[in-house]
Amino acid sequence: MSLNPAMLALRLFLELTAISAFALCGWRAFDSPWRYILVVVLPIAAATLWGTFAVPGDPSRSGAAPVAVSGPVRLVVEFAVLFGAVVALWFAELPKWALVLTVILVIYHAIGYDRITWLLTTQPSA
Repeated sequence: MSLNPAMLALRLFLELTAISAFALCGWRAFDSPWRYILVVVLPIAAATLWGTFAVPGDPSRSGAAPVAVSGPVRLVVEFAVLFGAVVALWFAELPKWALVLTVILVIYHAIGYDRITWLLTTQPSA
């Protein structure tokens, strides 16, 4: 189910939402001059984390893995970025949007349970 085009589109939307939430947090939760730095650094850090650590041959990605990790490690990275966006929205003083994103993430992961199962049982190839 997780490779369904609608689920992949939702996943892309969630990835972009997460990166945006980190930028929003950097802008709203901190005072000048930190906000000018964090509005750039936080989303770049999240995107770098997301794009760097991957399971080789992941069918939901290109299959390339800049840094090959096991499935459970990738699952932690995904949860850190996606649910980290919830925390970022909370710190940006947007609790209603944090709650909405939480509900969407829980539903997404419940529907895409096959991906979670795959990640929990996948080890990087040697």
